[in-house]
Amino acid sequence: MAKLLYIESSPRKERSHSIHVANAFLDAYRAAHPGDTIETWDLWKETLHEFDGATIAAKYRVLEAQDPESEERLAWQQIELIANRFKSADKFLFSLPMWNFGIPYKLKHLIDVLAQPGMTFGYDPAKGYFGLVTGKKAAVIFARGGKYSAGSGAEAIDFQKPYLEHMLRFMGITDFESIIVEGTLYGPEAAAAAREHGLAEAKRIAAAL
Repeated sequence: MAKLLYIESSPRKERSHSIHVANAFLDAYRAAHPGDTIETWDLWKETLHEFDGATIAAKYRVLEAQDPESEERLAWQQIELIANRFKSADKFLFSLPMWNFGIPYKLKHLIDVLAQPGMTFGYDPAKGYFGLVTGKKAAVIFARGGKYSAGSGAEAIDFQKPYLEHMLRFMGITDFESIIVEGTLYGPEAAAAAREHGLAEAKRIAAAL
């Protein structure tokens, strides 16, 4: 039995294209994997630990092979709790809209908390950085009002898909598929077509994840 962790990062809920496609994904996943468990992590309902001064100080102590002290240790323990929750999953589903050509700040906050030495990545002078969250699968739903895919002419200003895919690889998650729902601001017909395409892809990928 596997655990799928669904990370939701849109506050629009029933009006969200990314969540609409994610819900179809989850329905198809339940049908294809009835023995698996699904946990939802709604980034707009849960408060993440602030990456404050004590946390940064603790991080640098870890980087210098030292143990965090007092307040720093408590802060680092909060980071460990979040990282362990993330790493407890066998599979991931991310749904996110594009905000200002990038990702929502709530999701960026989560990534900034997760991307810690010894938790989700390591470093070796001989081979550089390497991910520690390995052997897992993921699906990512990218929703955006414009069009930024290859051939659109706007690829250079897409900081949503390249960034998140890079961070997944950085943490060691290399087996993933992306679902694009774009052009949703080009009118009702275009939005409906984009969602239908996303729904079909979501159902296909969910069954095979």
